[in-house]
Amino acid sequence: MDEEKTMYETEGDQPNFVLVQEEEKDELSNDPEERCDNDHAARDVPASTPEQHLKRKGRFNFKRFMAVLLIAALSASAGFAGGIAAIQYKAADYISEGTRNQITINPTDNVNIGEAVAAKVIPSVVGISTTQEVIRQNIFGMQQGQLIQGVGTGFIVREDGYILTNSHVVDDGSAQTITVQLTDGRELKGTVLWSDSSLDLAIVKIDVDNLVAVELGDSDKVNIGAYAVAIGNPFGLVFDRSVTQGVISGLNRTITVGNSTQSVTMEGLIQTDASINSGNSGGPLLNSKGQVIGINSAKAASGEGLGFAIPINTAKPIMEEVMKTGTFKKAYLGISGADASLYLQYYPDKDLGTKTGVYISRIYDGSPAYLAGIQQGDVITAINDTKVNTMEQLTKHLFSYKPGDEITVHVFRDRKEIKLALVLGVSPE
Repeated sequence: MDEEKTMYETEGDQPNFVLVQEEEKDELSNDPEERCDNDHAARDVPASTPEQHLKRKGRFNFKRFMAVLLIAALSASAGFAGGIAAIQYKAADYISEGTRNQITINPTDNVNIGEAVAAKVIPSVVGISTTQEVIRQNIFGMQQGQLIQGVGTGFIVREDGYILTNSHVVDDGSAQTITVQLTDGRELKGTVLWSDSSLDLAIVKIDVDNLVAVELGDSDKVNIGAYAVAIGNPFGLVFDRSVTQGVISGLNRTITVGNSTQSVTMEGLIQTDASINSGNSGGPLLNSKGQVIGINSAKAASGEGLGFAIPINTAKPIMEEVMKTGTFKKAYLGISGADASLYLQYYPDKDLGTKTGVYISRIYDGSPAYLAGIQQGDVITAINDTKVNTMEQLTKHLFSYKPGDEITVHVFRDRKEIKLALVLGVSPE
């Protein structure tokens, strides 16, 4: 095992827990001039990114897990019973009449916060199973299809079957089959309405009504030290809707998921010490009122108590648009570029007038950037009043706008800052 794998081994990925490997993808290019604003951000991260590599928690090999689980159960030294730090709660008698998402949490001596949150939200948490065929070459040089199965989590955001989850849970929208399991045992076919790997978010639809939807909170009001609950399906549906609790450990975290050849930088994340394991991906992170404040996405490959969730406010405008129109049209700027800091690593003698921002290597003909007069060699430092330090930030910030929105782009040109107004277009993706 090489040094990197040793350093970033997934927690629980020991002999008694075997996780399904992610599909191999094309190696990243370190060329700072090969990145487009409408490209997925995963392609924009060099192998030398200093942040610690993490692994997403989405795909789990149940057959292998059960085999090693049996071995562990037969071994006196396995200690499996104490290794699962999760408790499954069922709806209790203290639930008020009506839909469960309308429960007001007011804990007493007989009902703690964790129990109340679990009772309120568990009916809205679903299991998501996927199958994906991967073509690989066998030892005889023949192409052979291999069926990969994955299990993750999602949660119902509207009563008529809209579900929010991680993009990687549904294979970035390419899964051949998607099966959604409800709390009452029903299994329904799911359809991906929208998915984006740069945000690691996806919206799945099932054809059913009268479901129990979650209550959404405001992730902008989350404070460090606040109570947090995570609900999901760790290690597959055998431990479905397990509940773990902790606190909010940090805000606005930046992590790198993957390895030296395939990585995605995720920014603005909520950090929690609530236990998150393989299969928890796509599940809700909740506050003490049972409101969703984040979507669980990753955990540290080494170390304890380092889980990360995408703020729910990131997903809200996308959800609203998809539920209104059936899809989400990403705003389009029409440039290719790279982090200014990365560009200066390649060309240290250059003076851009700034050490942060997005260096523009190409302007697409007829694009909003072209029409606004943005030029090759400009460095974008802000959109309206929001600073942009990296290509990652620029790409994700565009999700907060709609095609047709007018914005002001701050750029450095010839070491001087200028402001250019433009109207965003529709992404050609």
